[in-house]
Amino acid sequence: MKEITFENIAMARELFGYHNYNLAKISEATGVKIDNRGNTIIINGNTENELLTEKMLNQLYGLVKANFSIHPSDIETAALALKNDSSCKLKNIFLDTILTTSRKKNIAPKSINQKLYVEAARNNDIVFGIGPAGTGKTYLAMAMAVASLNKGEINKIILTRPAVEAGEALGFLPGDLSDKINPYLRPLYDALHDMISVDRSKEMIDQGIIEIAPLAFMRGRTLNNSFIILDEAQNTTSEQMKMFLTRIGYSSRAVITGDITQIDLPTGKKSGLIEAKNILQNIEGLKFIFFDNNDVVRHRLVSKIIEAYNNKDLNCKNINKISS
Repeated sequence: MKEITFENIAMARELFGYHNYNLAKISEATGVKIDNRGNTIIINGNTENELLTEKMLNQLYGLVKANFSIHPSDIETAALALKNDSSCKLKNIFLDTILTTSRKKNIAPKSINQKLYVEAARNNDIVFGIGPAGTGKTYLAMAMAVASLNKGEINKIILTRPAVEAGEALGFLPGDLSDKINPYLRPLYDALHDMISVDRSKEMIDQGIIEIAPLAFMRGRTLNNSFIILDEAQNTTSEQMKMFLTRIGYSSRAVITGDITQIDLPTGKKSGLIEAKNILQNIEGLKFIFFDNNDVVRHRLVSKIIEAYNNKDLNCKNINKISS
């Protein structure tokens, strides 16, 4: 049994959550029984889990003292981080504010891999973020781009992703070229508008400070003094990926994101992201960060859904091996 007393009752209550909801989530995450009497916590479980819970509660309390609001998903992240690395400092993850949005929302990493991703983008000119949907790859890259622009480190943000193959598929959509390609770029607009007001972002797009365009529009250009994000890179061909990487000019940084389990290329077409992963990892100044379902920051069921599909794919591969 372990006992912890927090000196500030108001902060302790904030840590415990409404009707002790946070304590219940901590108990669930660490496998111990938690009781509280006022601002005192009593922990019962095996020694290892008691120590984990004690460390977690003390660090979360430190975050509350730093005016950080604990969200239930943060508890899962904290437990996972401390299980993976008992020396982990949660404040180094949760308090590393990348950007404060127009709505006064602080954007910061939510997992160890997200923290590594942010650090990689700060210290390298080209970063690849590879992993499942919902792990914050594009959103954090967008936040870093806007922060760099605000600091005057770059003059322009370029957001791009591959659209469908040219010609037929786009032709069946109504409207002019802009109307045809905008549906493929909508996720980039959504992330941008979460950080910059719609009016301000429209003004910056009109001024050419922010450019959102299909990957094909990058051909033949040299992109200087820019923060460039290539999204959905798993759907680039080998030729498109090489074309994109060789567009990067002086004083520019690029973040390439993608999920190699969701490739929509025609049969027989090799993914440029997979090829890049295989041949570029030893180049200095270029960094690969890999995410998994533990980094998912969407609805709590998303990570379970991803895990279920991964298990299905693994089982199918094993059955095929047995059959052959």
